[in-house]
Amino acid sequence: MLGVIDLPTYLAGLVLIVLLPGPNSLYVLSVAARRGIRAGYTAAAGVWCGDTVLMTLSAAGVASLLQANDVLFGIVKYAGAGYLTWLAVGMMRAAWGMWRTRREQPRHEEEAVVTDERPYRRAFVVSLFNPKAILFFVAFFVQFVDPGYAYPALSFVVLGAFAQLASFLYLSALIFGGTKLATAFRRRKRLSATATSAAGVLFLGFAVKLSLASA
Repeated sequence: MLGVIDLPTYLAGLVLIVLLPGPNSLYVLSVAARRGIRAGYTAAAGVWCGDTVLMTLSAAGVASLLQANDVLFGIVKYAGAGYLTWLAVGMMRAAWGMWRTRREQPRHEEEAVVTDERPYRRAFVVSLFNPKAILFFVAFFVQFVDPGYAYPALSFVVLGAFAQLASFLYLSALIFGGTKLATAFRRRKRLSATATSAAGVLFLGFAVKLSLASA
């Protein structure tokens, strides 16, 4: 179908890939839990746009260039790890602020802390600075594209559309699940601080894992 080989196998693998936890899904969940459905989908839009860029670069062979060039791969890798570390530190600082002001912080101050977060931009950058994802898209997508098909770009579009659909369904589930946590977070500042610090620790773990990745 349109130059795609063994679509059922691709879909089965795609489900497993999407369900694997990562910084994108964790960030969308945290935004939805703290700011609601609209902000959650704003962050999700950043993920989808970032994934689209990665898929386009993969189809163009840029990821293969990263795999072949250790210096270029290292630059992208450490830039991504640095950005994830910056996000982790920001989350931990926010958690500390929540803990210190858990009894006296007014609601309008709490909202002011998050209004400048810009979830779309953050999610977009997190998606872009993920060299392991770039390499994976190439290694995975290429297996399901017929090299003899006259329009390989169309094959990548079909595969990418299925990937985005799976991501939409998964992130939507996280967003609506996250909003259910929002009420508990607002009522219990200690719970909110603990969850935010835990997310920061996970992001720091993602940064360490990324910095140790190899081409």
